[in-house]
Amino acid sequence: MGRPRSKKRGPTFRRLLKTSNVKLENKLKNRTLKQQNVAKKQRKEQKRLRQAVKGAINRTPRPLETYKKRPEEELEEEEFLESLPTDMMDEDDLQQMTVMARQASFLTRDLSSCGPVHNEKKRHSEVVPSYEKVPRKMTRTEEKEVIHLLPIKDKTGIIPQSLERVITRPHEEEEQEEELEEAAEESEEEEEGALQRLSALTAEQIERLRVEKIKQKKLQIATLASAIISAPYSNIKCLKELRGLLMETDPCVAVTVRKLVMVSLMEIFKDITPTYRIRPLTAEEKATKVKKETQQLREFEEGLVSQYKFYLENLEQTVKDWKQQKKKRSQAVGFQSYQGLAEVAARCLCELLLALPHFNFHNNIIVTLVPLMNDPTNQISDMCCDAIRKLFQQDKVGEASLATVRVISGFVKSLNYNVRPAVLRSLLSLRIKEVEMKKDIQSTAPKKKFMDYKEKKKNLSRMQRKWKKAEEKLEKELLEAEATESKDKKLKLHTETLNIVFLVYFRILKKAQKSVLLPAVLEGLANFAHLINLEFFDDLLNVLQNIIQSGDRTNRENLHCIQTVFTILSGQGDVLNIDPLTFYSQLYKILVKLHAGAPSDDISILLRCLDSMLTRRRKQVSLQRAMAFIKRLSMLSLHTLPNASVGLLSANRAAMHAFPKSDFLLDNEVHGSGFYLPELEEPEHCNAQNTALWELHTLQRHYHPVVRQFAVHLSHGAPSEGSAALSVELSRRSPVELFGDYSADGMTFNPPVGSPGTKKKDRFTDGTTLLDRELQRRVDTERQKDNEEDERLDFTAALKQTSIRHVQDPSK
Repeated sequence: MGRPRSKKRGPTFRRLLKTSNVKLENKLKNRTLKQQNVAKKQRKEQKRLRQAVKGAINRTPRPLETYKKRPEEELEEEEFLESLPTDMMDEDDLQQMTVMARQASFLTRDLSSCGPVHNEKKRHSEVVPSYEKVPRKMTRTEEKEVIHLLPIKDKTGIIPQSLERVITRPHEEEEQEEELEEAAEESEEEEEGALQRLSALTAEQIERLRVEKIKQKKLQIATLASAIISAPYSNIKCLKELRGLLMETDPCVAVTVRKLVMVSLMEIFKDITPTYRIRPLTAEEKATKVKKETQQLREFEEGLVSQYKFYLENLEQTVKDWKQQKKKRSQAVGFQSYQGLAEVAARCLCELLLALPHFNFHNNIIVTLVPLMNDPTNQISDMCCDAIRKLFQQDKVGEASLATVRVISGFVKSLNYNVRPAVLRSLLSLRIKEVEMKKDIQSTAPKKKFMDYKEKKKNLSRMQRKWKKAEEKLEKELLEAEATESKDKKLKLHTETLNIVFLVYFRILKKAQKSVLLPAVLEGLANFAHLINLEFFDDLLNVLQNIIQSGDRTNRENLHCIQTVFTILSGQGDVLNIDPLTFYSQLYKILVKLHAGAPSDDISILLRCLDSMLTRRRKQVSLQRAMAFIKRLSMLSLHTLPNASVGLLSANRAAMHAFPKSDFLLDNEVHGSGFYLPELEEPEHCNAQNTALWELHTLQRHYHPVVRQFAVHLSHGAPSEGSAALSVELSRRSPVELFGDYSADGMTFNPPVGSPGTKKKDRFTDGTTLLDRELQRRVDTERQKDNEEDERLDFTAALKQTSIRHVQDPSK
């Protein structure tokens, strides 16, 4: 029997043709790549040949090989030289022969000896000159072109046919390469000549030349920028030309031109960048035929993304060169100008971070800017911190905030928490108001799920299944219209972001309690304390209590600890059985030590603490404790600035409304036994009921009008109606808002304070004149009459006249 026939089906003609075309295309690509590599090698060898030929003219040839002779050979050579008839030879001829003998070592070598010529290592041997290594004639491989012919079908199958044809390379291309290399050499010579010409000019002429060059560059930048903005789809290639000016090599204008180009490109990208993210095209999308407009849009997007990427790389490299003090080969920019260029590059990155949060490479910008937040240069670090804060404030969804917080967390951990406090304070600008709490997830009912096909078939009839299908479709459309998915996504992003923030805070509390970052951590915990899970409450309260009782912290840090504790207890922590009496005592002790001058930022934290400790927890606070706080706050209001006094008096007003029986402090009578002890640190035992708020009478003569209004209002028992009641604007505002509204940071009072009046009476003087002439004339006449009457009533003048008359006429 013959060989069994294979059941496998043979490939069709089209399939074979298709596969052969693919293979041929791959071969063509490989062949072209090899040709390009060969051409590169040839160009490099030609360059080496030129360099070798240049130096070969001045060099003297060396012997090709040197070797040491054996002592036996040296003795034989000496005997041979002595046997020669040297009497008939001159000394010059002998010297010349010895030199020739040394050079022609191959001729004098004993070929019969089998000893090695080079006894030393290869690296000690003299190197052959470079011009001897270069071949005398460059060998070039002929480029061939493959022409595909029609295939031949045979019994064995299809045989593809092809023909190779030698490509005659035009002589012009070879000349072009030579011209390019010659042009590079000429440009170097021109730069040297320009430097020599500049050295011959005066300082004034150099400055004029520099101004002219800057004007030309400005005109060129403006022309390219206007062309790109006017028609970005057709002139997108101008971006490459404009970006090329970032490599300006003229040392006179290099720094100025690079700064101008950086800012110009930043503004161009902000204008022409679309409002969506550009993704790379797949191979199938590139292969499909599209309309002319679509192809133009694709080319624009591809060119925009590539140029934007190169631009960001240039900015990042500029910052790296400044940080590493890396000196470039082209001495166009000196070390002194690196910082100026780095500042402009950082400013451009900050602007692009805020203007294009949706566009490509946004995360790369974040990775570049976060290390600069900890830079020792205050200008750059403040700029980057402000940009990150603004990004947090304007981010509504939370994707950019999450990416930034991740990078900050990794950066802080990599430096072992040795960063500036401003890096962590930037996290306070996060717009996080609610997150997914475990308590809320357990309490909420499970979401309604759509029925499976099996459940529908088992429980519903055919008509009911149709109605159910239409109902589910309608519910999906309603969910899409309400955008519940985006809300859930936002909630998840905020939850993940806050988890990373708390991870950073808790690590610092655990490992680096004595670092400079602790105030920023306590401030952040006070800001986000209402979002902490119940699992961490006990441990966190113990840590905060230990920090306060240590006594090593400032008043501001202690206030942040107290604010964090009572923010937790006023939210989810109300279910915990914790007695915060120690924190009340600590705050009562701090009130006397607060700064009463210009840096009164601690007062705003104090007002928030008082709101959560007295007003919101009025049922858990005793009357004695409340009256002690009211008395000490009124004492503090005598020493602080006007805005702080207004805030403290407003807090006293809220406490008096929360504790109506505290009006004992407005009476002079003593209630109970004992005396008031103002220096005692325990508010429960200071006998505050036996004192009075005499400070209100002093504050009624305060120079600020709002302080006077509050003092009068409180002295009358804080009534809501009547002549002593406050206006609606003052009564509806919280103490923190009043503290900010009446701040004197701008060196002006709000409202303005009038100048004090004089107690002297107004009188007319000799130099005063009236505007009305008639009235002035009457005043003058009246004054003259008064003077005449005064003269009549002057008895001394009359006595003088009578005495004179008596002397003249003694008979009278």
